[in-house]
Amino acid sequence: MSAPACPRIDGERLLASLDAFARHGAIDGGGVCRLALTDADRHGRDWTVARMRELGMTVTIDAIGNGVAVYPGSADLPPVMIGSHIDTVRTGGRYDGNYGVLAGLEVVATLRDAGLRPRRPLAVAFFTNEEGARFQPDMMGSLVYVGGLPLPKALATAGIDGSTVGEELRRIGYAGTAPVGRPAVDSFVELHIEQGPVLDQRGVQIGVVEGVQGISWTEYRIEGVSNHAGTTPMEMRHDAGHAAACVAVFVRELALRYGGRQIGTVGAIRFEPNLINVIPNRAVFTVDLRNTDEAMLARAEAEVQAFAEQVCEAQGLSLLHTRLARFAPVAFDPMVTGLVQQEGEALGLSMLRMPSGAGHDAQMLARVCPAGMIFVPSVKGLSHNVREFTEPADLVNGAQLLLQVVLKLADRP
Repeated sequence: MSAPACPRIDGERLLASLDAFARHGAIDGGGVCRLALTDADRHGRDWTVARMRELGMTVTIDAIGNGVAVYPGSADLPPVMIGSHIDTVRTGGRYDGNYGVLAGLEVVATLRDAGLRPRRPLAVAFFTNEEGARFQPDMMGSLVYVGGLPLPKALATAGIDGSTVGEELRRIGYAGTAPVGRPAVDSFVELHIEQGPVLDQRGVQIGVVEGVQGISWTEYRIEGVSNHAGTTPMEMRHDAGHAAACVAVFVRELALRYGGRQIGTVGAIRFEPNLINVIPNRAVFTVDLRNTDEAMLARAEAEVQAFAEQVCEAQGLSLLHTRLARFAPVAFDPMVTGLVQQEGEALGLSMLRMPSGAGHDAQMLARVCPAGMIFVPSVKGLSHNVREFTEPADLVNGAQLLLQVVLKLADRP
């Protein structure tokens, strides 16, 4: 007897849930702002938990505020987990993160409608503070979940507005009691928009994500001497602003020189006293370096540090640096990526094997279980942008592929 056909997700229901969710933290231009642990994030969490309970799932909130809902299987085994995040950057789009969570709930709704129960339970999770836009590091909730960051340190983390993670979790009612650090998870799949232009430009429907780039975030602080911009000769200046600019240019030139998958960005910079006619006595800026090769990433970090020291020494400036985040490159499990490829082919979808340029919760779960990701296209590569958009057909295709992959994982011997 042949195996029963896999049920089809309800595309209209999925798209309606995405529309409804976009109202939480809605901003002008069609985007959203749900910074982690703000009131908008709380509203999004409340909506998600209510939907989980409507589906008959058992919901737990852990000590870092991660939410995990379980749909029982026929056997008492660790669950296959689907997960992502619902927080955003300040000018976020409608799909980044929450698409993976809502598609996971659509998977459960489809199975429930069909009266199907896989061998292993299915869990759908939303993780706290994936973006790192308010509290650093990014992917905080999933990192604490797998034991990679001590809970007390995470709870004590101060945000850009001075509040701490622990304070805000209590304020919004998501300081849970479930333990963290040693999760029992069979496997993990994260569905996400690409957030880049590759799939859209190539006209490919699915990205089979083979791994995630290593990420290095560093804050530099250069101290010089303020002086009059009109009366201080150029050769007598201790200009922190100029030194910061030199480093910014060096970061870009380094990335172009390395080529391949090396990325380099100076994304935030602040001068003091920040006046048109005063030489800056202080510059604070960030350097974001990424590469799929750990050795190349470490080499890039060392080169940037050495250049910054050289520039500051030449101009009589002092230099301090603080590591904000550092994650090694991650290769996803061949079993999971193989299933994504297999089920995508069964659906007749065009696919491309590719790395992720952005960090994701899946790279943290890969520390404790077989993990993988599925990408769908982002039109024009836009993300972290109010104009972020993915075609409805691509959103539905991704969710259907997610369903088939997690069913294969859940029903394997």
